[in-house]
Amino acid sequence: MAQKLNTLIYIQHLLASQVSAGSLCIDATCGRGHDTAFLAQLVGEKGRVLAFDVQREAIESTRKLLSERHLLEQVQLYEDSHIHLAQYAKERSVSAIMFNLGYLPGGDHQLATKAETTIAAIKAGLTLLNDEGIMTLCIYHGGDSGFTERNDVLAFLREIDNQSYTVLVTEFYNRPNYPPLAAVITRN
Repeated sequence: MAQKLNTLIYIQHLLASQVSAGSLCIDATCGRGHDTAFLAQLVGEKGRVLAFDVQREAIESTRKLLSERHLLEQVQLYEDSHIHLAQYAKERSVSAIMFNLGYLPGGDHQLATKAETTIAAIKAGLTLLNDEGIMTLCIYHGGDSGFTERNDVLAFLREIDNQSYTVLVTEFYNRPNYPPLAAVITRN
């Protein structure tokens, strides 16, 4: 039986078709570690995943999940903001970068991603993507978080140079309660 399609499943499907064993990937917002674990499985033992979060709780939660799944060896965890991505990888060396915007699931809703740092991180990440590179954003925006960030990020995505990158934004149009948007950026 097929999985029910949602934003994250859609993004994972795209990434699985682009990322191969041995790749370098980045989880820009590791949260509870599920995206980090997904990327670690894709890159395999010879690949590398750099995972970032500003919250120690997120880093520790990710570390625990990776350890339970025997995926910790190929992951480097950084308690740092995603705006510093370019300090950890070389230009054009990264196969995939994942962003999950919003707040830490089960965490403090006041500690959420913000448009200014997200846009700066996207800019930094674009320089890191290799020729076949892909960047994905899962933009959570309902309730008490994210409408401003969503609007600002979408406005920024519209302005990305179309000669260098292709940007696709999708939404689950008939689902209630502000389902997250999926944004995909690829290098041309």
